[in-house]
Amino acid sequence: MTSGQVVQLDQLDARLIELLAAEPRIGVLECSRRLGVARGTVQARLDKLVDRGVVAGFGPDVSPAAIGFGVTSFVTLEISQRQGHDPVTAHLAAIPEVLEAHTITGSSDVLCRIVARSNADLQRVIDQIVSCAGITRASTIIALAEQIPYRVLPLVRSAAVNRP
Repeated sequence: MTSGQVVQLDQLDARLIELLAAEPRIGVLECSRRLGVARGTVQARLDKLVDRGVVAGFGPDVSPAAIGFGVTSFVTLEISQRQGHDPVTAHLAAIPEVLEAHTITGSSDVLCRIVARSNADLQRVIDQIVSCAGITRASTIIALAEQIPYRVLPLVRSAAVNRP
């Protein structure tokens, strides 16, 4: 999808995305049966959603806690403007416990979501993160409990427009 291009979703798109989110291993034929539309319609809609970047993947959602990484933390980083974002991004990408990183506005430059096996292990991960010469300061917040997990289905439902 090109930057700035907005994809209009309709109710069928939203229902298809909901069905795939609930049952990622469901086939196109079963989707068409449950949605009450032709198999070709489902396939065309799915292809369009993938091509336009609305559906970005079909992989499993893995719980870090279930594989031993029970501590979640958010880290803001201030980086050296002289070195820029690229070396820091490459450094962060090489650390498996860094789940995501975003450039941000405000007093910091980068926000990361990281995981660790324990609080002691969190110190190891943070030490690894700040070992990059381009990072001048880090601030860490430990998440105590997840109140609302990452979700997009309410947004998809809200974005779906009613079309005949």
